Amino acid sequence: MRRAVCPGSFDPVTNGHVDVITRAAALYDELVVAVLVNPGKAGLFDVEERMELLRAAVADLPNVVVDSFSGLLVNWCREHDVPVVVKGLRAVGDFEYELQMAQMNRELAGVETLFVPTAPQVGHLSSSLVKQIAAFGGDVSHLVPAEVNTRLVARREREGEA
Repeated sequence: MRRAVCPGSFDPVTNGHVDVITRAAALYDELVVAVLVNPGKAGLFDVEERMELLRAAVADLPNVVVDSFSGLLVNWCREHDVPVVVKGLRAVGDFEYELQMAQMNRELAGVETLFVPTAPQVGHLSSSLVKQIAAFGGDVSHLVPAEVNTRLVARREREGEA
C-alpha cells in the first residue's frame, strides 16, 4: 500500500490545504493528514478542533485519515511506516525552507518529500491571513471550508459579546 503524510498546523484548514490534500490523496492509497501538536504555541483552535475541522473538510476523500503528532515528523513516519511527506508550496520562499527540511528528513530517516504546488486560485492563502481577516470581521467564507467559516464566525461573535 502506498502511504504518505501531509503534515501541518492547519490552524485553521484553508481551501489551499484542501487543494493540496485532495491532489495528494489521488496519488496514494492512504494519505494521513497529521496535525502538529506544539505545546509551546497557543493556536486559535485546539488540536482536537483542528482535527475535527479537517475531517469535515476531507469527508469526501475515503482514503484520507486525520491524525496528530508531536516532536519530529520523521519519528512519526518511522513509527507509522509512512515513507513519504507531502508538502504544499505557495511561493519561492516556501520552497527554500521546505527543500532544507526535505533534505534533512531524507538524511535522518530516509523519508522522501513530494512537493505539490498549490493551484493558482488558492496559492495566496495562509491560515495566518485567514485568522487576521476573520478577527477584523472580514468575510473568509470563500477561503475556507464551510465548517471552518461557521466556527470562525461563532468565535468572533462570542468574543464580541465578552
